[in-house]
Amino acid sequence: MTLIDLDRDAPLDPRPSRRPPPWRYRHAGLLVAAVLLLALGGAVPAGRTLWRDLGLVEAAGVVETPLRLVGGRLYTAAVDGPERELIAWAPEQPPRRLWTAQVPIGMSYDPAEGVFGAFSIRRSGDVVLLSEGFAATTAIDARDGRVRWSSPISVTPLTSGGLGVVVDRIFRPGTEYDQASGDPGLLYFSADGVPHTEPPTRTEVRGIDLATGRALWTFTPRGSVTVDPVHGDRPAVLITASDRLTLLAGATGTTLAEAEVPELNGTGPATASVVGDVALVGYRDPGQQVAYDTRTLRRLWARALPDSQGDSRACTDVLCAATGTDLSVLDPATGATAWTANAGVDLARRAGFVLETDAGTGRPIRLADPRTGRDRVDLTGWDEAYTGEPDGALVLRRDSGAGRQTFAVVFPGRPELRVLGAAENTGDCEADDHHLVCREGAGVRVRAYRI
Repeated sequence: MTLIDLDRDAPLDPRPSRRPPPWRYRHAGLLVAAVLLLALGGAVPAGRTLWRDLGLVEAAGVVETPLRLVGGRLYTAAVDGPERELIAWAPEQPPRRLWTAQVPIGMSYDPAEGVFGAFSIRRSGDVVLLSEGFAATTAIDARDGRVRWSSPISVTPLTSGGLGVVVDRIFRPGTEYDQASGDPGLLYFSADGVPHTEPPTRTEVRGIDLATGRALWTFTPRGSVTVDPVHGDRPAVLITASDRLTLLAGATGTTLAEAEVPELNGTGPATASVVGDVALVGYRDPGQQVAYDTRTLRRLWARALPDSQGDSRACTDVLCAATGTDLSVLDPATGATAWTANAGVDLARRAGFVLETDAGTGRPIRLADPRTGRDRVDLTGWDEAYTGEPDGALVLRRDSGAGRQTFAVVFPGRPELRVLGAAENTGDCEADDHHLVCREGAGVRVRAYRI
């Protein structure tokens, strides 16, 4: 229980000469009740809800498609002949249909991923980007649902500025892999997912104005490269090639910084990624990982890799390394182990903490301090943690029996679990910092929980 100091140590009035009548206690009693309510720190008795039911979206035809909460709106999708019907909803009371967009389906049916296959919805300014796996991206006007432009290649938004980037790998003709042959060997994939038996001869990296789809700049390094958006005040792109790192301005393509990447045992790096403000370059022989500052490209540290698979396979937005069966969380400045997680867990940055989940079941275990690993919130007994922004609220669910499910939230930077309420007959759900949406029969129930 959290106690709140209300600073009520003012001197008492002199004791009255006689006992006052009962009605004189009315205001004092109300004051005491208010103080007790505040002293409980907002604790809520079991059964009381901290959310607001906004209503049911009658979204027939979306049973087999994932729900999406993006930029404060709910998006549902349905099949409409050869096209996908994307519907935007305002989470008001009752929920209001804003628009419907017709988008051509670029991928075939995939039973493992849903009726359309894997697709994502992201928002940048007044544009909604709908992308299908490695393939096409369609830009939709967030105000009226009008299709503004489309690209046959997936577009990755930068962190700000209404900018994006596309990566188009150019291969030598005749190098497409015959998938019916089953021949072994390394494969190299084009931007639309087509496998090739040889690496690309060059890569075209293009900066895109997301409002219009217009290419703002083009950078063409030789061979294959990795391209990662870089966080910071100015949108930027980090390009890792076999011999160098290049940091480009997202708006102009101007080179902001550059650093040579050395060879080890006669070969260049095999992997590259960005975690927070650290760029990681990995080598297979010998197994080594080198870290650079993403803004200055200054070399920070190097460490040996225990295997050729890298060390971040169980981490999302957390700098970590595999140590046998355990995971070590690393200090970004030095690469030294800051703390070690238990065996059999996955790690992800959530709500300002590190979320530990069971690698086998996906059940949440706890929230840990990102610097020390110390327990901050015990999540034992909760069945699911919903995906969301790394620094956003964390919403959880547990089965309460008799068809009822209980939901709770951890607000960013606040190490406490707040129970939101319980619901019946709930299907899969999605949450953001303000809303929780869950399937209910043929529709979608919308609730606002930040009050």
